[in-house]
Amino acid sequence: MKTIKVIATSCILLATNGCSSVMSHTGPNQGYYPGTRASMGMLKDDNTSWAMMPLVALDLPFSAVMDTVLLPYDYMRSDSDDTADSPKARILRGEEQNLAASGDPSHAANVAAH
Repeated sequence: MKTIKVIATSCILLATNGCSSVMSHTGPNQGYYPGTRASMGMLKDDNTSWAMMPLVALDLPFSAVMDTVLLPYDYMRSDSDDTADSPKARILRGEEQNLAASGDPSHAANVAAH
């Protein structure tokens, strides 16, 4: 019986092994400690469901550890161009370049406002 409890506890700990940190590192560069910041943001957000609060609170220390382990990786990515990672930023930059080339300043100003 003790073995089953140890296995169950290990599985739960592995399942919450810095999920916010891992998810935030799969996208564009978000600076240092992105998983920890995301977890803190969810804890402070009034729209976070009451059922998610304990899971986010449980994930927070694991995300902080994982963000610390990935700190050299974040430092290495810090000099990279953010628009190279973000599809939205690349599309907006391309639209602005196309509009500037077309010579329609009223339409270019409208896109820049969004």
